[in-house]
This record gives sequence, C-alpha cells and structure tokens, in this order.
Amino acid sequence: MDADTTKGVYAAHERLVAPARLRPEIWRLLAGLGLIAVVVFALNAGVLAVAGSLGSELWLRNFLAGATPVAMLILLASFAFVTLGVTLAARQLQRRSLQTIVGPYHLALTQFWHVLRGLLLLGAVLLVLPPYDMGAPMQPNLPVTVWLAVLPFSLLAVLIQTSAEEILFRGYLQQSLAARFRSPVIWMGLPSILFAMGHYVPSEAGDNALLIALWSGVFGLLMADLTARAGTLGPAIALHLFNNIVALLFVALPGSLDGLALFLIPYEMSDTTNLRVWLGVDFVLMLIAWLVARLALRR
Repeated sequence: MDADTTKGVYAAHERLVAPARLRPEIWRLLAGLGLIAVVVFALNAGVLAVAGSLGSELWLRNFLAGATPVAMLILLASFAFVTLGVTLAARQLQRRSLQTIVGPYHLALTQFWHVLRGLLLLGAVLLVLPPYDMGAPMQPNLPVTVWLAVLPFSLLAVLIQTSAEEILFRGYLQQSLAARFRSPVIWMGLPSILFAMGHYVPSEAGDNALLIALWSGVFGLLMADLTARAGTLGPAIALHLFNNIVALLFVALPGSLDGLALFLIPYEMSDTTNLRVWLGVDFVLMLIAWLVARLALRR
C-alpha cells in the first residue's frame, strides 16, 4: 500500500499519530530511544546486582535463563522498565502522555477484550483438533498444582511484557516515525525490522535464528497493521498476549525462558529437522490469529 491508499484503511491511526506531529523531529525520536535505553539498562543493572548478591554464579545463570518460576516472573515484570522509559521519553521530548501512545484507555480496553475473546475461542478450537502433539510427546515441566498456583501472577507478568513491547514498537516508535514520514513502508517496516533483530539469537537458535527473526518481523508487521486499523494498542496487545501465553505458559522451548511453562516442546530451538516444520505451522496460525483479530474489530 502507498501512503494515499492507507489513508482510508488506517484513518484511525491518526488518533495516535496526531499528538506526535506537534514535535516530529527525528532527533527527538533518537534522543527518546536513548533515554529509554538508559532507563532500561540502569534499572535492569540494579535487578541483576541484587540477583547476583543472592546466589552463586550458577544461580545467576539460571535466573537469566528464566529457568524457575520466580526468575521468569521477575524477568517478565522487568519489562515495566520499558514502559517507564517510554513514558519519560514521550513526556520529556514530545510532551505526550502514555495515554496518547496507547490510545483512549476505554476504547483500547474494549478492543483488547473483543480481540482476546475471539482468540480464546480460536485457541479452544485448536486445542481439540489434531495433531495432539508436536511429533513427540510433550515433556512435563511444572507440576500442575504449582502451575495453577502461580498462573495469576504469570498472566500479569506476560501482560506487562507484551504491553511494554507494543508500547515501544507499535506505540512510541511507530507513531513517531508516522509523524515524520507518510509511507507505511517506513513507519510499519522499520519498527518491525528492529523487532525482528531483537529476536535474532543465533547462540540459542543456531541455523533457525534467521527463520525465527523472520517470523518475528512478520508478526511485527501484523501488529502494526492492527494498531493502525484500530487506532489503539489494545488489539495488538491482545494478540501478543495470546501468543506469549501459549509460548511461555503452556508449551515453551526447553533451555530458555521455560520456568513458567506447563510443558516443554520435545526438541531444542536449534533443531532444524523438527522445529522448522512447526515454524511453518506457527506462521499459518499467526496469520489466522491476525484475521480473527481483524474480524473482532469489525464487531
């Protein structure tokens, strides 16, 4: 789509972009990103310092890998630092509030619930359809009683994490670029590329790293599309939340960020034989979830 074509389709996006148009200079965006980085780095350094003082080097490694429920809850909750950084950057450099980035809270919450309700229905349908495993039996991880006990805290932590990523990428960054550039190739594409780069981890994913980054980049584009259509971050947060609940709380990849999962996928992230097949399946499911979100927004 060119800029003129998207005016009608993405008319609601102007609600989010208009406040940023008052101070659209690129230097403000770059300075804001610098401020966000300083806030996140400083506060995370404090968390790591405290964590390092509480145990051995092995304990700290397990903490950073999210190998236990407590570690995962802290790691996910620490994404609140990103939201804090964005709030400060928007206030100091664009004279904007967090609400102008998220969109009107009541509307964002309404859209969030409509989309999440549709995705939960989709999840229920997928749950009863074959195949019932991923090529091999799932490996139990947390005992069911422990998983249920921490589930309310897990859901809140994942909501903090997914909201923070949407506030940064589809909020502050996308809106700031849209205030300066008309083309969606820039204001949708650049944040999605950066989002993909953040998920490029060859040290863990091996030869699958590029495919996982590509999946993440497409996911970012779909979230950008939902945000621009809705005029709030509500739908993107809902879909991101649904995705990460499945990936972190139900069936996680072993060895990384698996401390809250009920089950573990029966192969590693670097497994090129099995994981690539399921990445293709997951890609299709991602598109279906996006379409369900689109339909939910029309209600």
